[in-house]
Amino acid sequence: MRKEDCYLLGKITRRHGLAGNVILKLDTDQPELYNNLESIFVEINGLLVPFFIERTSWSKSDALNIAFKNSTEALVDQSLGKNVFLPLATLPKLSGKQFYYHEIIGYSILDENDQDCGVIRSVNDQTAQVYFVTNLDGKEVVIPMIKDWIIEVDRDERFIKMQLPEGLIDVFLVPSKKDE
Repeated sequence: MRKEDCYLLGKITRRHGLAGNVILKLDTDQPELYNNLESIFVEINGLLVPFFIERTSWSKSDALNIAFKNSTEALVDQSLGKNVFLPLATLPKLSGKQFYYHEIIGYSILDENDQDCGVIRSVNDQTAQVYFVTNLDGKEVVIPMIKDWIIEVDRDERFIKMQLPEGLIDVFLVPSKKDE
């Protein structure tokens, strides 16, 4: 399995109990989708290694207690602190204005007048306000991802149309008087 064909599900954070179980901290806003995991891919030394699951239970609302099949101390030790992935094919299809962050990389952002606001290079979800990072005319532009601003997501033409506040793009493109 190649990493490009997968998405990050979470991270194995610690052991749980004495029976060789581990805690998987999920990086998702829909943890209920992962009630019946049969296997996961754990990134070890840059490779995705399949781990088969015997049983799971919820430790917290966003953390699974996992028992691996044929678990050994060495297997558990190898998995601790490692990122966990699942194949992209396991994600449910989204429609309308919903999207996965990884699927919109390379999409164009257009304003309500169809003016180009750049191509999405990445999505930063590590801050309180999630934002798109785009490239427009060789400059980095940051656009807050506010659901009410999204007018349309066109998967065929690969663009997101947004109602942006007047002057937002100019902040990144027009030099200030002080810079002149």
